[in-house]
Amino acid sequence: MDLHYLSPLFAPKSIVVFAGPPDEPERQNVYGRSICAQLREGGYEGALTFLDVSMTGTLADLVHSRADLALIALPNDELAFALEVAGRIQCKSALIISSGVLPAQAVELHAIARKHDMYLLGPNSLGYQRPRLKLNAGVAGKLAQAGSLALISQSGALTSAILDWAGSNAVGLSTVISLGPNTSVDLAQALDFLATDPATESIVIYMEGITDARRFLSALRGTANTKPVVIIKSGNGAAASRAAATHSGTLIGSDEVFDAALRRTGAVRVNTFVQLFSAAKCLASRYRPVGPRLAVISNGGGPGVLAADWLAKLGLQLGVPGDEAAQALAPELPPHATLTDLLDLSEEAGAEHYAAAIRSCAQNPNIDGLLVIYSPKLDGDPLAVARGVTEAGRGLSKPLLACWMGDERVTPGRQLIAQSGLANFRTPEAAVDGFSNIAVFYQNQQLLQQTPPPLSQLAKPDLEGARRLVEGVLAERRSVLTEMESKALLAAFHIPITPTMPARSAAEAQLIAAQLGYPVALKIDSPDISHKSAVQGVVLNLADAAALGAAYNDMLANVQRLQPGARINGVTVQRMAGKRDGRELYIGVASDPLFGPVIGFGAGGTMIDLLNDRALELPPLNQFLAQRLVSRARVADTLGEWRGAPAVDLQGIEHILLRVSEMVCELPQLRELDINPLIVDQHGVLAVDARVLVGAAPPLAQRYDQLAIMPYPSNYASEWPMRGGGQYILRPVQPTDAEMLQSLVRGLSEQSRYNRFASSLRELSAQMLARYTLIDYDREMALVAVLTTRTVEDDGSFNETESIIGVSRYIANPDRSSCEFSLLVDDKFSGQGLGTRLMAEIMDVARDRGLNEIVGLVLRKNRPMLKLMASLGFETRPYDDDPEFQLCSKAL
Repeated sequence: MDLHYLSPLFAPKSIVVFAGPPDEPERQNVYGRSICAQLREGGYEGALTFLDVSMTGTLADLVHSRADLALIALPNDELAFALEVAGRIQCKSALIISSGVLPAQAVELHAIARKHDMYLLGPNSLGYQRPRLKLNAGVAGKLAQAGSLALISQSGALTSAILDWAGSNAVGLSTVISLGPNTSVDLAQALDFLATDPATESIVIYMEGITDARRFLSALRGTANTKPVVIIKSGNGAAASRAAATHSGTLIGSDEVFDAALRRTGAVRVNTFVQLFSAAKCLASRYRPVGPRLAVISNGGGPGVLAADWLAKLGLQLGVPGDEAAQALAPELPPHATLTDLLDLSEEAGAEHYAAAIRSCAQNPNIDGLLVIYSPKLDGDPLAVARGVTEAGRGLSKPLLACWMGDERVTPGRQLIAQSGLANFRTPEAAVDGFSNIAVFYQNQQLLQQTPPPLSQLAKPDLEGARRLVEGVLAERRSVLTEMESKALLAAFHIPITPTMPARSAAEAQLIAAQLGYPVALKIDSPDISHKSAVQGVVLNLADAAALGAAYNDMLANVQRLQPGARINGVTVQRMAGKRDGRELYIGVASDPLFGPVIGFGAGGTMIDLLNDRALELPPLNQFLAQRLVSRARVADTLGEWRGAPAVDLQGIEHILLRVSEMVCELPQLRELDINPLIVDQHGVLAVDARVLVGAAPPLAQRYDQLAIMPYPSNYASEWPMRGGGQYILRPVQPTDAEMLQSLVRGLSEQSRYNRFASSLRELSAQMLARYTLIDYDREMALVAVLTTRTVEDDGSFNETESIIGVSRYIANPDRSSCEFSLLVDDKFSGQGLGTRLMAEIMDVARDRGLNEIVGLVLRKNRPMLKLMASLGFETRPYDDDPEFQLCSKAL
């Protein structure tokens, strides 16, 4: 429970190798010979045993060979037998190094591993490396030098290429994992391990696909919360075109959805292999999140302008020192230096001038990062300047990137920079790309911190009415709602709609129009027509009954001619919106095969397909996420004062997005949705047309299973009385609770700290705080007891402060059927029943999430906790791996 469950695989203390006859390399395959040589020569200090599956003897004779890891490098037809032997001798994990194993055989191997409770990496994996352990358990290349950057790759060829690049660029690696196709231990589990690995400070991933979106996003969110993660993904073509009932179904491509999902995890995506190396250089230099302002320091105007241009194209900003800082720096620079925007130190710049500029920018609050560019001059000394830059960069809190342009003359300087650990690039554009990755990481971390609830703080929607409407449509074996039904669904979520009435004849339409008031719009009413304008099924601004009657007859004739098989229910009549300064927008929902529902926003109207303006976000949304979604669409530029029209009601747009998010969260039957156009002006928003596609929810699905990201589980919040008066709130933890949690830990007695953490730590590290407060509610839960204290100020006013007085937590085990708990109560509130309540509530949550057992370790000397466990019906027994602890367990 202290070691990660994959430690036997990636940090084994003992290894059994099945690679053919140990002393007959000619009878081994190429992988077997390579792995035996790597292990013998690498310096691995754990127990290493070489076995031959064809050796004589019984399994009983081999039991003494039990190991953490069984490493198998044999012909494909011998893999199953070797894995069975590894299981029988009680190995905890297995690695199969192979290629060409077919999916059917891989399924058989996975079944053997499950039968023996082994974690299996492979088949079709090239293995892994752990340089600090001097362990090269793979065939992707020679052992890398130790460092803080980890690599996970789903391609063996790219694993080898990146290893080769790292060796020649002085980039150290903490871990290299080649997953390959058909592996049992997958990308999410590898991320899980690296998230807890103290040697890993940043992670690079090459991926080709995932199978379980929620599990992947859960692991990625947990990892990127504390460590920078950069991803490059292949297979980025748009989703294949298909027939869809809504614009959303045709506009939203799977690769865009993947981008939207990654933004919510806090990770960064790059698009090219070159950018991946740029990102790897920056991450290996241990740079942390910063803003978008990059100062460019150079000894020539041209390279600096190239960098500034590329900054603008990437949406970043040029960091400008400001007049006061420039005047203070000028006396330390050559006379021809210019400091207005770029810091052009002039051709006379030497090491001392670069160092002065770096020191000035490092102290400037208007600058988030520094790019130092050097281009060789006739009498310049590139090596001396490199030495000055590396010395000035020591201990710098801001990212410092170097670009030594040229080749032969600057090579020694470039090598010195690489050896110092600074990120070094050959071109200004590549350097700006590297900084862009750091800046995007900072922006995505803001998105990661958002934990929206399924329902917003707006007026509660009519959920029961909405569910009845959808179930009624499905009961009629229909999937497409009529316009009237679609608008009724929007109205249930308090989305403003235009009054609309159905008509079955021209005379009925004229009567309705007279009641609504002219001018009106006429639209065809058919479940078979997705895009009404395409079949001339929309007529606007009908001013009187005569025009309406003619338009009705013409519309039916045109629709029957252009789409003769369509079922026609009649028309709908609605009053024109009347928003003279209104902008036409689109809000939609589509279902991605992997990530589930996704919300789109952009320009609307009849030009929606041509404009192809859309920004995407995964639900659930809150106001911050809604604002970011609107800002990413091109149409955002028209929402302020534009062409004489006043600025629109942005808050109204955000509220509609929140309402759509509520629909997605609470209606698992929702498949696609179009609100187009949504007309917005300075007075508000109005949904003019809507189309909805629904489908039956999967049987036995749990609440919110349709979402890739679990919403904040506000339904687990409750209020409880304190003994002696007062109340406290019990609710799931939030990222903003970090400071209160730190205060709780700092206020504990030495004994309480030791009982909870089995150490004498006085406060939580930044990584621990992030890990404990920004959690994935799908696989873990933490309930905090929050007490509000009111004090009277000198002026008679009241001041309310909140504090956390207790925490209970569970984390689901890999089997997803059991979980591990922990409990912490403020010393000042012990003995008041708070621990009992926290444990009872966390067990209810675990039970509600389908877990069957809850377990935890308690120190033998912690008698109050053991007494609490007994009162709650826990079974207590000795913990075999550490006699200082008792293992407490209870069936849920």
